[in-house]
Amino acid sequence: MENIIMILIGVAGLVIGGLAINIMWSRRMANRKMFTSNDNSASTQLQLQAYERLVVLVDRIALPNLISRVGQADISARDMQMILTRNIREEFEYNISQQIFVTPEAWNSVKNLKEQNLLIINQLANILPPNASSLDLNKQLLQYLMNDKKGTLHEVVSEVLSYEAKKLM
Repeated sequence: MENIIMILIGVAGLVIGGLAINIMWSRRMANRKMFTSNDNSASTQLQLQAYERLVVLVDRIALPNLISRVGQADISARDMQMILTRNIREEFEYNISQQIFVTPEAWNSVKNLKEQNLLIINQLANILPPNASSLDLNKQLLQYLMNDKKGTLHEVVSEVLSYEAKKLM
């Protein structure tokens, strides 16, 4: 008889323990579901902010905008080259953490724009004579942008970022 009581107590303990685990599991899943729905909203907001910051970055490193913002008339072409390339790198580095929140395609398009702009600046600066002024470099850059389809790359990247952001809304 004592064995039967001990077995019943053991079975009752297992049933109670199983119910407690089931209740705890159900509550945990309900909390996780509520947290996930709130988290999706916050995540979407962070992604939209990242796209917004990258659109601003693209606008700031677009060569026509960069030249008008940092251009100086009384320096050499080499100094202007350094100012332009440093400015692009600083802007890019300041926003590098945004890659966490955007698609790889969007981030790669921003990276490609940065690399393309650095390449254009360096190549055109290297063909100028050593005594060229910043005005000479800026003129060469703007002429290149008007004559080459790569000059509108910043517009294409902005459109890609806008498209990706609109998919989130």
